[in-house]
Amino acid sequence: MPERAGKQSFDRESAVTAGCLLLLVLVADVAAALLVVIVLAVRGLDRMNAGSGRTATDVPPLDWTPVVGFGAPALAVGLTALVLLRIGNRVVGAVQLTFCGLLALHALGSWP
Repeated sequence: MPERAGKQSFDRESAVTAGCLLLLVLVADVAAALLVVIVLAVRGLDRMNAGSGRTATDVPPLDWTPVVGFGAPALAVGLTALVLLRIGNRVVGAVQLTFCGLLALHALGSWP
């Protein structure tokens, strides 16, 4: 039995570090989602005021909302993927990198 107890030793410092990193990753993803919500809300307010004072021949301004709306989550997911790969979660990190690439391609495709 002593051999088995030695194999199940638990490194508390690495577990605390991994937990803190995962919490940091979660906060970064939530911050990116809040940024997207704020940008979309401001865009909606701008559309409500767009009818006043504009003529039919005015050129509409460039719309950066899709770029920011897909670029911010791509950045957050990419950083999440790097943190996950760094702490040793290779499968989840690879999936996050795939999603980051898809979001980045979509953001670049919607560039004005």
